[in-house]
Amino acid sequence: MLLPAFHTYQMPLQRNMISKMKQHLMLLLMVVTMTVIEAQMTLQQGAASLQLYVDPLPQMPIIYGFSMEGANLVSVNLTISMYQINWSFHRDLPPTPVFVYGTSAETATFPGPTIIARHGVPLYVKWENQLPDHHILPTDNTISTVNTTMGGVPTVVHLHGSIHPPQSDGSAFAWFTRDFKEVGPKWTQTTYMYPNIQPPGNLWYHDHALGLTRVNLLAGLLGAYIIEKPEVDDPMDLPSGEDDDIHLIIADRSFNTDGTLYMNSTGNVPSIHPQWQPEYFGEAITVNGKAWPFLNVERRRYRFRILNACNARYLNLSLSNGLSFYVIGSDSSYLAAPVETPTILLSPAELVDVIVDFSNSTTPCAELLNSATYPYPSGIASTGTQLGKVMMFHINDQKMSDNSTIPEKEVNYANVTMPEPSTKTRYIVMYENNTQSGEVTNLYINGLRLEDPVTETPKCGTTELWHVINLTPDNHPLHVHLGMMQAIDITELLRYQQFSNCMTQLNDAVQCNVTDHAVGKTLPIPEYEKTWKNVVKIEPSYMTSIMVAFKIVDTNQTYPFDATAEPGYVYHCHILDHEDNEMIRPLKLLP
Repeated sequence: MLLPAFHTYQMPLQRNMISKMKQHLMLLLMVVTMTVIEAQMTLQQGAASLQLYVDPLPQMPIIYGFSMEGANLVSVNLTISMYQINWSFHRDLPPTPVFVYGTSAETATFPGPTIIARHGVPLYVKWENQLPDHHILPTDNTISTVNTTMGGVPTVVHLHGSIHPPQSDGSAFAWFTRDFKEVGPKWTQTTYMYPNIQPPGNLWYHDHALGLTRVNLLAGLLGAYIIEKPEVDDPMDLPSGEDDDIHLIIADRSFNTDGTLYMNSTGNVPSIHPQWQPEYFGEAITVNGKAWPFLNVERRRYRFRILNACNARYLNLSLSNGLSFYVIGSDSSYLAAPVETPTILLSPAELVDVIVDFSNSTTPCAELLNSATYPYPSGIASTGTQLGKVMMFHINDQKMSDNSTIPEKEVNYANVTMPEPSTKTRYIVMYENNTQSGEVTNLYINGLRLEDPVTETPKCGTTELWHVINLTPDNHPLHVHLGMMQAIDITELLRYQQFSNCMTQLNDAVQCNVTDHAVGKTLPIPEYEKTWKNVVKIEPSYMTSIMVAFKIVDTNQTYPFDATAEPGYVYHCHILDHEDNEMIRPLKLLP
């Protein structure tokens, strides 16, 4: 597919020269395909050699984003740096070089430390780059990416799901190298301010450098962040304490035979992109930095804050002994009431907050399983393979006393109000470009790149209706910086090919009569996703309608800072390989 916003230039070649070029490209593609297949077999063999459930589940260090002065909570200034260290992913793997966050190289971890902030108490973080001159993973300069002139690994930190000023958003153009030796065109400050004024819930922080997000996260630049609000949290009597309230940060990784992280060095279409591929799928499932770990649990309730930190892999989670998940939150918001479910589908970058009651188990152990295909939804099955297993819970024989509860009710701001006729409406369209043989070369939103002029300009304090149309075969996790989202409708596009052909030519949903096509069957929105979210899954061949709030949803107030300032915000697909290759657009708020 070629979009009207981009032009294809044809040289006046003779027919025999074109034929020779096609032959050359076909031979090159065959060589690349064979190389990829051989590499994949080696990686699969390496992962298959790792014994499951031999390493205990680690817990990340905790850093508090506030302090007490007498009876008062006060702001603090943190300094968190990025380091290269060696990390043990499995008992039988050699130490692996990784990039990680920490307050020192000795205490840095994969994932980074969990930051616990308090609602209404601003936190100031100076993010420092102590990384080496060269990356530990291959990169690709043919996509829009950072090109430094003095060496170093460009980084910038985005607090995913947070409401904060544009200068603290981690713009892809606000990158910096070691000791701020070189900085991007939108870099303005060393210290970021996070107001923590939104509803309590789960966030995470990660790298966001232009064209390097997929490799920097794969290397390990990610960590968890919590906003607590005792007047909301405490009355629910949820499981609490470091033994009962546990993060599960799931990330797939592949390893070379020497234990180093594997990332492809050859692209799927190397004549266009020498290294970039549409999705990265690791052959080992890690949780909190360990491949297929185990956790010993008592027969009582536990709270698990689960983050899908994979670059591209979706997770459809369940427990092998049939226990239910009681979902209490999705992304950074609580639900109106807990939802009991046997399975949970998580896209990359999506969070879910659950309670599991092990007192009801009829078995001495339970596996956390994954049944999602890859790519999702129409790719390879993971069920019946090691990729269908995540971790093991070993359950103590004796029941324990338990003062925690699964609350009947949670918060009153989770439910969305349906749009009024006057609500500002936008059409957001997801495309991909392919070669004649069907290989993906890049992906776009509305046929435009990040560098193209801004077209989405919502007003502060308003809520908009976005109709997101997916004209690709993949499900895409949509993430809007600053905005909080809630899907209200998912409708199939009928006469899909006709509509797709029209969009390829006109790139205009209204002119292509989208309302005549978005009349097919509707998909139910999972009950456990009915709250204000930071990621919404966009189904292929469907139009997903989303309410996007550019305000603080629990108080219905606008932002107490200038959200219209430079460098603005962005929205994008959170499959990192897609985001790095143009599936990202600027977002500029108006007063």
